[in-house]
Amino acid sequence: MSMVMRPYMAAFVSRFLVMLQYRTAAWAGFATQCWWGGIKAMVLAAFYGSAAAAQAPAPLSLEQAITYVWLAQGLFALLPWGSDPEIAQAVRTGSVAYDRLRPVDAYIFWFARSAGWTAARVLPRMAMMAAFTGVALPLAGLGAWGLQPPAGGAALAAFAVALLLALLLSTSLVMLLNVATAAALNERGINTLAAPVVIVFSGNLLPLALLPDAWQAALLLQPLAGVVDIPARIYFGRLAGLDALAALALQGLWTLLLVLLGRACMARTMRRLEVQGG
Repeated sequence: MSMVMRPYMAAFVSRFLVMLQYRTAAWAGFATQCWWGGIKAMVLAAFYGSAAAAQAPAPLSLEQAITYVWLAQGLFALLPWGSDPEIAQAVRTGSVAYDRLRPVDAYIFWFARSAGWTAARVLPRMAMMAAFTGVALPLAGLGAWGLQPPAGGAALAAFAVALLLALLLSTSLVMLLNVATAAALNERGINTLAAPVVIVFSGNLLPLALLPDAWQAALLLQPLAGVVDIPARIYFGRLAGLDALAALALQGLWTLLLVLLGRACMARTMRRLEVQGG
């Protein structure tokens, strides 16, 4: 089994290590996400102030909402709002034909490369975000505006599992965009259409719990909730015990369904793929 998985693990590790070299991009992304996170936190504080004045109950406390914002900003690179640029370039240049000649499963190979690309962008930014908002801000006397600690040890463990499942779920969604790019021969239109949908329904723009109550069941069940919203709710204890296990199972179920869909679409696309030139 290890021999079978070796090329895919090598693809993941090599892409992961290559992407880790882009330290300036990681720092720039971290600074940008801190800026936007601060703006969102201030907007939420104003919203909660007006809601308190109107004596309107909120589904999340202000501290939880701000923690949600920092988690969402730290996981920003996890959002599946664009196809893998390396695969998109291979489609444009025609070198995607080489993947048809490799003695590996093309879908798993692309999946491993995309997962390595995503993980290497998320981990440094998430670590820097946690250090800044969870340590630096409290030390500066701004703890109320920082990342609050998890609800407990069980919540932290479940959050770690949720992050792993979120990576797999996000990659399965990126794979659909990769396949669509291979079919359309260009990624621009697909990425443009995907970005606003992903930002809203993942919870990155606004915590899904703050959207209308009538939408809550549908919002939690749709696949994009598993990328940001479910891990965040598990982190601060809004999903605990059997509810947390059900949410983790939902992430796994969506990943499995999207992988099966992606494999079917990729097989159909690759059968019709034509590479011209020489």
